[in-house]
Amino acid sequence: MAVPKRRTSKRKKRARNTHKKAAPIALQKCPRCQAMKRPHRVCDECGYYAGKQRVAAKEA
Repeated sequence: MAVPKRRTSKRKKRARNTHKKAAPIALQKCPRCQAMKRPHRVCDECGYYAGKQRVAAKEA
């Protein structure tokens, strides 16, 4: 079984792990009400998705 010859330093370990981060949350404008929403989801403000009303709109 392979065993590391030397201890991995903090700098080396952190440099290797810099790519292991969460991607930023993608947001886009709703084409109907211009509110920011996540792609491929019903808009929270107007309740529309793909040009059709899917859920009741939020009360103001």
